[in-house]
Amino acid sequence: MNETLSQLVGAVGFASLTVRAADTALALGSGDVPVLGTPRVVALAEAACVAALLDRLSPEQTSVGTRVELDHTGASEVGASVRASASVTVISGLKLTFEVEVHDGSRLVAQGFITRVVVDRISFLAKAAGQARSE
Repeated sequence: MNETLSQLVGAVGFASLTVRAADTALALGSGDVPVLGTPRVVALAEAACVAALLDRLSPEQTSVGTRVELDHTGASEVGASVRASASVTVISGLKLTFEVEVHDGSRLVAQGFITRVVVDRISFLAKAAGQARSE
């Protein structure tokens, strides 16, 4: 199902995980405590954004992250079930802004905004490959 981008306002996606040792700040190198690391929280929120667009972009299109503004305000221990939600709130050209929240049970542990840009998949990959070759 393809929609014009303007029809995406209000699209919602979800992603969840059970926190494992590999998801902790200690394992990710972003801290020295065995609780859910902020980089993993960001990845979970990004996955919710991608889920919000699932089957809503043409097969030739994808979205790429360009900006993350996230407050990670609560710790989640190994074994916790964490769920992210993302809702498209603003569209400006090909730029989509998502409002994101991450909950550990009923407790809000992170919230903020993620910006993603819709791109042509093949052109984007060709450009990335060209940049990698020129380095």
